[in-house]
Amino acid sequence: MFGEQARFRRENVSLAGTASEYVRVGDEGSRIRFHFCPHCGSTVYYEPEGLEEYLAIPVGAFADPGFPAPSVSVYEVRMHGWVVPPADAQHIP
Repeated sequence: MFGEQARFRRENVSLAGTASEYVRVGDEGSRIRFHFCPHCGSTVYYEPEGLEEYLAIPVGAFADPGFPAPSVSVYEVRMHGWVVPPADAQHIP
């Protein structure tokens, strides 16, 4: 799976409304708790196991075309060939 996310410290995020949850097990056995809209199915945020102090939000959930470029790129071996992470980002294959 490849995706772009923004991570925020949990104490800086305010959650409201209802969400459904789905737990997925990653390649190395850690779990990710996805919280999604019960009406349209869009992922609203997720919680990666081992990073409990953060909430991850898919960048596509932000209606801001000026959203900053990523500073870290992971799972690059899985990204589509047309995706070009910023050269100055930290690259974790």
